[in-house]
Amino acid sequence: MANNPVDAESEGLKGLGKGTKILVGVIIAIVLIALVAVFTLTIVVMETDAGGQFPYVTTYRVTLPDGEPVSIGNTRISVMAYENEVVTDVDGTKEKLVVGQQRVISPHNARVAALGIPVMDTDFQIVLTYRGQTGKNANFDLTLKTSQQVPEVLLRRLLPQNMNAQPV
Repeated sequence: MANNPVDAESEGLKGLGKGTKILVGVIIAIVLIALVAVFTLTIVVMETDAGGQFPYVTTYRVTLPDGEPVSIGNTRISVMAYENEVVTDVDGTKEKLVVGQQRVISPHNARVAALGIPVMDTDFQIVLTYRGQTGKNANFDLTLKTSQQVPEVLLRRLLPQNMNAQPV
């Protein structure tokens, strides 16, 4: 019987069989690889000519700060709101919207990679519906249409945090 804690601990490890040690080692390796994959997750957004189908739809209620540009992928969006109207500037193209009016942003392609290996490729399109102004923020429903079903965690990584995106 061991009298000090170090001897007791080493006796406890000696009790594990070789198969159990291998199983624990494999589980630890899988967990480490999964963590590294999550931390190396990248989303690259590119222009696309595809005018394809977008059967998967997710809608968020978002706020865009008045006069401050935000980027969704490589699309730069800024807004200037006044009463029930807003001027949206998407990549240098301006358009005035009234409450309830939509702005369709041209399709893009997103490539998702983990550990440098592409794991998903999808086309997507954004539709903004103006909902009015609150303080210095313009409120929109942002509809994200995709060609493939995309996990919520990836969609959230595409949207900047200062948009305060909330699923509708």
